Amino acid sequence: MTASGGAGRSSPQASTALPIPPAGHDLLAGKVVVITAAAGAGIGSAAARRCLEEGAQLVLSDQHQARLAAFGEELSAEYGDRAWARPCDVTSQQDVDALIADAVGHFGRIDVMINNAGLGGTRSILEMTDEEWLRVLDITLNGTFRCTRAALRQLVAQGRGGAVVNNASVLGWRAQQEQAHYAAAKAGVMALTRCAAMDVAAHGIRVNAVAPSLATHPFLAKVMSEELLAELATREAFGRGAQPWEVANVMVFLASDYASYLTGEVISVSSQHP
Repeated sequence: MTASGGAGRSSPQASTALPIPPAGHDLLAGKVVVITAAAGAGIGSAAARRCLEEGAQLVLSDQHQARLAAFGEELSAEYGDRAWARPCDVTSQQDVDALIADAVGHFGRIDVMINNAGLGGTRSILEMTDEEWLRVLDITLNGTFRCTRAALRQLVAQGRGGAVVNNASVLGWRAQQEQAHYAAAKAGVMALTRCAAMDVAAHGIRVNAVAPSLATHPFLAKVMSEELLAELATREAFGRGAQPWEVANVMVFLASDYASYLTGEVISVSSQHP
């Protein structure tokens, strides 16, 4: 889930026409990318496709094995052996370690880790249980930590640089009702990104994050009402949420050599401003 609040306002002359995804330009040619929560219809699956369109070899993972298998077969039909699927539950360090080890075993190395796994929800802090709070933090923040740590250990051992790209949210900066658990987790992802970047800068490894505001995909309807989603869209300058591939484009940029001097940064993928 990625959405944000703030003072409502009308979008000035917002266009209803959706942009067309740009063609790939081999920005990730020769790179091995691992991505979590990549199956489905959200940012993760869009990032998986964009990485392949940009020439990467891809290890896509998800805890939903049936959905992952179906998406993996779909990508393999289009991109051949450049796409390989491997299940992973980011709440399990054993699963995370095995994902990185198997990625290296399959492709020989890794170059990029995209941490997309996260869990949202809508609950006032007045009714929120410990279990709800801990579940969101364990997947969204602790899962990102586990994957970042495992990927960075492998990248340091390889000795050839690399990049980690985390999926945060503008809710790490902004306030929204009934989002205390998700916002706290995403703020943690931002801080983790900045500090991890400093830990590995001497190894030539970059760690950055994207912070989308409203990215439109079917999963949002499971945790937010249609009325709230429509209202959030009016707060965006273009009068709509981002298409998942528009967020994925920024992830690809951060993963690519075009972002060689960026580390410890959180890039807002948003048309909404406080």
